[in-house]
Amino acid sequence: MTATPKIAVLVSGTGTIMAAMLKQGLPIAVVIADRPCPGLGIAAAHNVPTVLIDRAEYNYSPRRPWNREGFTAAVMRELDARHVELVAMAGFMTIFSAEIFIKYENRILNTHPSLLPAFKGAHAVPQALASGVAETGCTVHIATAELDSGHILAQQRVPVLPGDTPDSLQERIKVVERKLYPATIMKYVAELPSLNQPIVD
Repeated sequence: MTATPKIAVLVSGTGTIMAAMLKQGLPIAVVIADRPCPGLGIAAAHNVPTVLIDRAEYNYSPRRPWNREGFTAAVMRELDARHVELVAMAGFMTIFSAEIFIKYENRILNTHPSLLPAFKGAHAVPQALASGVAETGCTVHIATAELDSGHILAQQRVPVLPGDTPDSLQERIKVVERKLYPATIMKYVAELPSLNQPIVD
């Protein structure tokens, strides 16, 4: 592994988790967004290169077929051009086609706001509240083509408090994620010698 591996961070929203990575000194080579979002502004303010690959240009729709393969290929081209060694999804809300997980096997990480395998998908926090569980949390895992199902690297529990709303619980989970995710990435980079090996087609 190189001393300063090139990390790409993928964002869709506020960018607070990505900002926590920057605060911890992670070597972020580029921030890629799937839509215009505040995360791009945060990256630019830290002099990190940004790329917008707007999924709307690929006819994105949650209810009908869209050009998922084309969108995925566009992201892969950007990763390849920048010689990215590790990808960290940080609140990234678009599902890729399988090709990216083949080429970047064990090199794409994700943080998810539940204690996986419980409450997969985009509505994990309201689902946890609706289920009546006493605690939930966050999970850092290796991302695969199967949604929220890759090998778990780290988890931390967050209690569900009386009167919690989806927003209040989500924010307490984010507080944990902002510490757990950067720390887990740093540990993963340090312990995975295969990151030294070039990515080949």
